[in-house]
Amino acid sequence: MGDYTNMSPYYDVIMTSGYYDYAEIVDDLSSYGPFSSILEIGCGTGLILEELGRRATGAQIKGIDLTQAMLVQAQERLSPFPQISVEEQNVVELKLPRSYQAAFSYGGVWYFVLDGDKEPTMVSHISADAPNREGLKKLAAHIEPGGMLLLGTQGPHFDYEKPVSNGMTYAQKIEPSDHGFTKHYYLIDDGRKVMDQTIDYRTYSWAQTLDLLGALGFTYQPREGARKFLAFKKA
Repeated sequence: MGDYTNMSPYYDVIMTSGYYDYAEIVDDLSSYGPFSSILEIGCGTGLILEELGRRATGAQIKGIDLTQAMLVQAQERLSPFPQISVEEQNVVELKLPRSYQAAFSYGGVWYFVLDGDKEPTMVSHISADAPNREGLKKLAAHIEPGGMLLLGTQGPHFDYEKPVSNGMTYAQKIEPSDHGFTKHYYLIDDGRKVMDQTIDYRTYSWAQTLDLLGALGFTYQPREGARKFLAFKKA
């Protein structure tokens, strides 16, 4: 499973240098609501939750993540929002005292790659199949009947490098594997590599994804136009 400890000191500067548009993410997320309770899977340093907290003032919001170093930053960032709490959890062993009207992941444990007219591909930070199934089962148990599972979308992955706001250079390299791909993340300062993070991803075809989620009671909710999320409704 993807642990971002090595990246955590630099995560915010990378993500806020044009990697994601957090206002657009929360715009699209909010369009499926309103929700009285929301769970984020893989909340990182709380950048999405911060934007969500400014808007969903009446909702009870929970964020979980596997990387404690990320959560330390999230707790500090989210301290002005009493409706938000975060904690360390492994989704494969997810155990929370309540269920939620909506659960979402944007670049977290699960997300989709959209590539033109091709069918979406689901990407997982969990490289083995069995724990993916167990994690989705645990997550489904924490979503209320009639609730929504919202998984974020990205474009195709490719090798590139670009400067970020602290003057360093962010780079990534993609290598195919027999079950998906491996992604290497780097941060380079004046020719010196200051961060090196590798994550092994598993991918699922659209048909496999529909089978996986369908077995857990989820039905895809198609939507026209630009999409930051693909939505699935629980029976």
